[in-house]
Amino acid sequence: MTNQLTLTWTEAGVRQTQMIQNVQPSKNPGTVRLGRDPAKCDIVFSDSSVSGLHVEIFFNHELQQYAVRNLRASNPPLVDGKILASGEATLKSDSRIHLGKVHIEVVEVTEMQVAAPLTVLLPALPVQISSPATQPSTYGLQCPKCSRVSPYAQLSAGCPWCGTSLAAAVSVVLSP
Repeated sequence: MTNQLTLTWTEAGVRQTQMIQNVQPSKNPGTVRLGRDPAKCDIVFSDSSVSGLHVEIFFNHELQQYAVRNLRASNPPLVDGKILASGEATLKSDSRIHLGKVHIEVVEVTEMQVAAPLTVLLPALPVQISSPATQPSTYGLQCPKCSRVSPYAQLSAGCPWCGTSLAAAVSVVLSP
């Protein structure tokens, strides 16, 4: 079972959408960190009102809910209209997170059953992932913003075309 949280926000006049899953690679395993510092954060903002390392979002397995944790005491976020000076707050559909001047909305929280085989659709290119594999597969990461596919080596560097963090990118099988 995979749980997914979908976030949206507008930065520099551009609407952004990012999906977070409870099982995905990140710079701090088990969490997705948000802030301005691309070396420490999985979702990076350019607005100077956002701290370098501001908050982290994680899935609380005990409560079976997503939560946000404040990482910056001197610049606390607002979560659903309340200052989160310390600790964590539960996230649900329609929750709002304010990191400085950046307003993030939780669009939805979903629980997905992952079934095999899984077909990943790239623009005009269906890729079938099946098991067992008859030959070694090469995997890539599909950028959540521009949909271009990068090798796994780009995970920490971000998308080479648009610079978006690939922490929440979809893993796809590249055709030989």
